[in-house]
Amino acid sequence: MKGFDPKFKDFPDYIIGITKEIWEDRGIATLHDYYAPDIVVRSPASVVVGNEGVIAATMATLAEFPDRTLLGEDVIWSGTPEEGMLSSHRLLSTATHLGDGVYGKATGKKLTYRIIADCHAINNQINDEWLIRDQGAIVRQMGWDPKDYARDLIAREGGPDNCVQPYTPANDQPGPYKGHGNDNEWGQKYADILTRIMNADMRVIESEYDRAVQSEYPGGSTGHSFGPVDRFWMGLRAAFPNAEFKIHHQIGRDDPMMPPRAALRWTLHGKHDGWGAFGKPTGAEVFVLGASHAEFGPWGLRREYTLFDETSVWKQILLQTGDL
Repeated sequence: MKGFDPKFKDFPDYIIGITKEIWEDRGIATLHDYYAPDIVVRSPASVVVGNEGVIAATMATLAEFPDRTLLGEDVIWSGTPEEGMLSSHRLLSTATHLGDGVYGKATGKKLTYRIIADCHAINNQINDEWLIRDQGAIVRQMGWDPKDYARDLIAREGGPDNCVQPYTPANDQPGPYKGHGNDNEWGQKYADILTRIMNADMRVIESEYDRAVQSEYPGGSTGHSFGPVDRFWMGLRAAFPNAEFKIHHQIGRDDPMMPPRAALRWTLHGKHDGWGAFGKPTGAEVFVLGASHAEFGPWGLRREYTLFDETSVWKQILLQTGDL
């Protein structure tokens, strides 16, 4: 790969390799090499600009979860080393809550949860990132309800006027990456499926998904067959029935020894004006940052992974309704 350290055999090897090096091998200082000084990292919880903020957040996480592992399940990517590449990296993380921190006093609880990180890299360095952790799974395993956790977090951060503001278009920061992925047929197929679902055409689930589909959704929820897929997407769309659904990035890939697969990054932006996954309608304006991976087989979409941060959605709702 032109411009990249020759120790990495390809782009997925680079992404998986530096993740382990930074987190598990404690090479936090390598962030000075692997992350651009002015990197923009967007997560549902906040927007961080600059590598110093990334390093501080990494150390805080490791102080709270010193045995954290990050197991790379897949890297779905597009681009070229010369023009820059975008990786959608799906990870399974394990950790034990051994230190005090953003999740409160140490509980000793053992956690397992997923992450999807979209990173743009060029010349051996990441300079733009979208990061979604399954916060719903994390807080539930600690004994919290996501809404109660969001309410408590607002208080611990100094109240509604001083707390960290969730990521929305109002506080987004432009980064160097302007791409939208590739035009591979599997990315297009998955984009069409999700677009139909968001347009309330739920028939697409039985026509395009494998009857034995395995689904992995926010809150660490694992499902099998059509029912969990329908309930998840229906619950999300019903909560925000008039929100604008937009796909911002779309990748499809065919790789040796792998099923055809796709990665999408998307948003829902609009009012919480329906009954669904977030309870009684509040009218709050909500911005949901989501990421989805899909694997296809001979009988349709056979595995689906979708993440968004339930706690950041609740934080937006609570800050606007004053239900603190």
